[in-house]
Amino acid sequence: MNRKLIAGNWKMNLNVKESVHLAKTVAAGVSNLKDPNADVLICPAFLSLEQCGKTLKDSPVMLGAQDVCANDEGAYTGEISSAMLLSAGCEFVIIGHSERRKYYCETNETVNLKVKKALERGLKPVMCVGETLQERQDEIFEAIVGEQITEGLKEVSEDQLNFVTIAYEPVWAIGTGVNATPKQASDMHLFIRRKLSQLCSSGTAEAVRILYGGSVNAKNAKEILAAKGIDGALVGGASLKAEDFLTIISAC
Repeated sequence: MNRKLIAGNWKMNLNVKESVHLAKTVAAGVSNLKDPNADVLICPAFLSLEQCGKTLKDSPVMLGAQDVCANDEGAYTGEISSAMLLSAGCEFVIIGHSERRKYYCETNETVNLKVKKALERGLKPVMCVGETLQERQDEIFEAIVGEQITEGLKEVSEDQLNFVTIAYEPVWAIGTGVNATPKQASDMHLFIRRKLSQLCSSGTAEAVRILYGGSVNAKNAKEILAAKGIDGALVGGASLKAEDFLTIISAC
């Protein structure tokens, strides 16, 4: 059984001062937990990364970013490189979140380029996959998610897969208050595991952590995290409230 990972995606919320305060509060709370049985990750907005990185130094909480450029440097206005994220203290980076795919036209191909660049530079990608409500209703969700995995991990070596985390996010459950049932989530996580086993050895496929994301909160976390095949959670809104986020961590 994989050690759980609880990741907070703060999205475009909180200024620098507010982010540092929340990071301090979460770090103190995690330090006070006797045995959280989980790794903890927070992903603030770009502007807050450096200050949050300093705040989290020597704490059990890890730092990640919400996106990364597929290029190292150059005339890419508004982009952030892997080297920049590393210099701010990041270990992880979220790639291919459904909001990036929906609002910024990211494709499986661009996700793949970012995943490969992050791995090349020493960042650990949290690659997001998931289907829309229409794709779920049309019963093509496995084909959609399978394609996202196959294309997103194209040319990623088995050794590199050891540093990849998959986050399954049913798009219809993100920020809607609607949640996949524990069985729906579990079934998809097991499907993703089988899909990974087609790309690498069974041992490596079993070791890849697969998180669930989609309206995870303090009330439903325990039931979701107990479902078979779920190795943690990618938490959105609930990660902006220290008490709720710590409750989710404790649910592990």
